[in-house]
Amino acid sequence: MVVPSAVGRDMSPESLPLGTIPTVDMSAPSGRGELARRLVRACAERGFFKAVNHGVPARAAARLDAAASAFFARPAAEKQAAGTPDPLGYGSRNIGANGDAGELEYLILHADPAAVARKATVIDDEDPARFSAAVNEYVDAVRRLACRVLDLLGEGLGLRVPTSFSRLISAVDSDSLLRINHYPTSAATVEDAISKSGCNGIGFGEHTDPQILSVLRANDVDGLQVLLPDGRRGAGDEWVPVPADPAAFFINVGDLLQALTNGRLVSIRHRVMASTSRPRLSAIYFAAPPLHARIAALPETVTAGSPRRYRPFTWAEYKKAMYAHRLSHNRLDLFHASGEDDPDGTNS
Repeated sequence: MVVPSAVGRDMSPESLPLGTIPTVDMSAPSGRGELARRLVRACAERGFFKAVNHGVPARAAARLDAAASAFFARPAAEKQAAGTPDPLGYGSRNIGANGDAGELEYLILHADPAAVARKATVIDDEDPARFSAAVNEYVDAVRRLACRVLDLLGEGLGLRVPTSFSRLISAVDSDSLLRINHYPTSAATVEDAISKSGCNGIGFGEHTDPQILSVLRANDVDGLQVLLPDGRRGAGDEWVPVPADPAAFFINVGDLLQALTNGRLVSIRHRVMASTSRPRLSAIYFAAPPLHARIAALPETVTAGSPRRYRPFTWAEYKKAMYAHRLSHNRLDLFHASGEDDPDGTNS
């Protein structure tokens, strides 16, 4: 079921009303401590929030949009020269190797500037430096935003070392990625997409993001939906549309951050519906640790009343599990502390 969303100007100190997508003013008008508390509340109750006054220069976003639009406007053969997405490169419709599909084409890049420069030679053969500059400027800006959010979450959670999260994505061998999605206009309506068993009309199917944090910006075309708890006994969860806002960033908790906080912060399920009127363009920065990074619940999040929910694992182990399953699979269940799938669905 899809229900309308309610997006407030800013979060109230109380628990969020059902169906509400929190908006957080990153300029901290009420002070850093209150900002940290609001971020924790948003990520604990929703796993998702809209960031305004975020500090990312509009110029950086505009340059990336222009570079991405120019790439996706090229002939199919030229785009395919960017390489099969394995996992980096250009892809169309097929998402991974397990049968997932959607109405989109995409470009996946490693966030490392040197890797971007190498890929740019086949993405913009007229002026590779132009593409590299646009991507690197954007990635640098959203990485800073991600680190700021993670440090504030560390403070709000009362971690002994508040930078415990951000230093994982700041490492020189970070495995962070930039994914640019282009959703051409769909011939199917949203109602068709929901009623049919196929992927027609579904731009990108239901999933959680596996990394630590995702920072998304899109153009002014709707399509993103998040799965929020309904709160009514037996009613299940509700798909809530997220109104487009190209001036804002939408930030969500990833699986690794849920594991690092012992389930205190929740990795939200989301999807994208293809528009029937105009193409949608989005860019997502996936903040990830190095492949060898050990992911385990931080000591401050494990108590007698909240025992360890997940066994320790490395990001490399988690990626292997991710690629072995379909988008909708709950991968964290594979790492439950009991070693078994979650019996009561509390990790869903």
